Amino acid sequence: MNHPKIFALLVVISVVAFIYSCIVRFRLVSVGKPSDRISRFGERVWSMLLYAFGQKRVVSRPFGLNHFAIFWSFLVLALANAEFVVSGVTGKAVSFMLLPHPVYAALYLLFDVISVVTIVAILIAMGRRFFCPPKFIDALSRDAFIILTMILGLMIAFFGTHGAEMAARIAEGKNAFHYMPVSSAVAGLFAGMAPHAIQHAAVGFWWLHAVILLSFLNYLPYSKHMHILTAIPNCFLRSLTQVNTLPREAFTKDATYGVGDIKGFTWKDLFDSYSCTECGRCQDVCPAANTGKPLNPKQVIHDLKLNVLANGPALLEGGKPGVPLIGTGEHGSISEDAIWSCTSCGACMEACPVFIEQMPKLLMLRRHLVETEGKFPEELITFFENSEQRSNPWGIAPAERTKWYANLDVKPFDEHTEYLFFVGCAGAFDARSKQVTVALAHIFDAAGISWGVLGRDEKCCGDSLRRLGNEYVFDRMVRENIDTFKTRGVKKIVTQCPHCFSTLKNDYKQFGIELEVIHHTELLQQLIAAGKLPISAAAQGRLVFHDSCYLARHNDITEAPRAVLAATGAEPLEMPRHGRESFCCGAGGGRMWMEENLGTRINTTRVTEALAENPDTICVSCPYCLTMMEDGLKDVDAFDRVHVKDVAEIVAEHLREAVKK
Repeated sequence: MNHPKIFALLVVISVVAFIYSCIVRFRLVSVGKPSDRISRFGERVWSMLLYAFGQKRVVSRPFGLNHFAIFWSFLVLALANAEFVVSGVTGKAVSFMLLPHPVYAALYLLFDVISVVTIVAILIAMGRRFFCPPKFIDALSRDAFIILTMILGLMIAFFGTHGAEMAARIAEGKNAFHYMPVSSAVAGLFAGMAPHAIQHAAVGFWWLHAVILLSFLNYLPYSKHMHILTAIPNCFLRSLTQVNTLPREAFTKDATYGVGDIKGFTWKDLFDSYSCTECGRCQDVCPAANTGKPLNPKQVIHDLKLNVLANGPALLEGGKPGVPLIGTGEHGSISEDAIWSCTSCGACMEACPVFIEQMPKLLMLRRHLVETEGKFPEELITFFENSEQRSNPWGIAPAERTKWYANLDVKPFDEHTEYLFFVGCAGAFDARSKQVTVALAHIFDAAGISWGVLGRDEKCCGDSLRRLGNEYVFDRMVRENIDTFKTRGVKKIVTQCPHCFSTLKNDYKQFGIELEVIHHTELLQQLIAAGKLPISAAAQGRLVFHDSCYLARHNDITEAPRAVLAATGAEPLEMPRHGRESFCCGAGGGRMWMEENLGTRINTTRVTEALAENPDTICVSCPYCLTMMEDGLKDVDAFDRVHVKDVAEIVAEHLREAVKK
């Protein structure tokens, strides 16, 4: 390379342009609200190493190995390209050749091999997108084609440069660099050419490498591959707790609530939009996207990025956003149908390799629609009124909460009672779920534990209110429940419903109360392990278990229900999507109280998946799942041949058998 000064000038211009582009784009994130994502520094570093550099979530799926190869090839070749720039600017006065020969040889052997790996991985990626793209990723877009072609061009230029240099050495009677086997093979392609032609080829490939490298650097901030710059930091900035709660609101006069434009999000929310790799994993697992709803979590994050780019500059100058955040679902806005389609199952967050938090953003948009604009689906009018006036979704009189134990010896909770059995609205009012409640009462008595209920003083935990965006009524309900808990001296709570469990355990902490909350499957596991339940283990036909999203994914409880079922003699079958990867029943996020008019029914999809295992019983651990599975069986005309039972009902059956013996 005979023009180091020209190259140095190009490098300076390119680097300055790159830095300027990054400053312009990342400055837009500052319009968001503050968010603490720096504390617990050591944990964050470990998380970054494990998930960003270790690619833990990426390689959990088969094709992730190809991305792992591209990622690490990129890191290794970044070192080679850094040396390329320094060597070019200094006229080769500074390069790896100054290192001891064994070190230099080892580095260039690595670069040679990794360049081949990169070519293979890029061709596989391009072939996948061209010929057999999965439904959850777009076919090869122009943006992706440009980036992948640039990377291929860099590899070709690398081998062309070194192959030509080796051919020139051979033409001069010198030894080739045998520690670069692939480049040595490429040198053979120049055999027979005149020495000056080989020199021209070497210079040509060198400049090709330079132009592509500097072009790639400046194209990056404007492409979807900006995640190359943001994905690693986003893993460092991830939430270190389960993202299953939302921030509290401060209710003041003339305030706006939720998120109506990008200023309402935190800077981390906006940074998420830059970090999306558009891999489509969130779309692949989203129950709404899988059943033809207008919600696609990948598109939501993409639209958020478009909105940041469109409105950020004006907001930084104190102006107003020109593109609505909530709107038609085009050009940087998110449609209301998409917002209301979310079941809050959290599958998108579980699947995202860079820890983007899609679900909370949608729920904050709901909060704005409900509390600031008063816009929500018509069927929620009755739900909100019932919750506010009667403290339960059905609008049934509080006195009716005691009817389920009219013929049982159930005691009210007092200061001498160990466990408060928080029955929940479904457990107290829904005819089918009341059977589970009664089964649990018999189990608790058989185990000899100290338990009681609040009776008519129990109110809804508020889960659906919060997920549907009615934070005002939720806030009031929580404070009333906490007053009751403190007055009665409640310390330990056992719940039948995973939604009650998660809300009491996680959301109530924001209101200054720490409770020991346990789901009934956890308590049953403990009682069985302690030998306090006389259970008869016997075969009971083919049983398939369905994990509740709010139990398995939001709270990482997967083994307890399976251990309980195993104690009854059951060997539960597993659906392909189970545990933390379970597929939603469709009732979460307040969808229990809404019609499902778009696409196909989520519960029907899940029931069909369960029926593929040819079960006699579908076992659940949630009243919402119980309802949705039974309704799904009716939809596919299988209700008469397959039963749906809660884990507690199966335990109660085997408990009675043991008592008989």
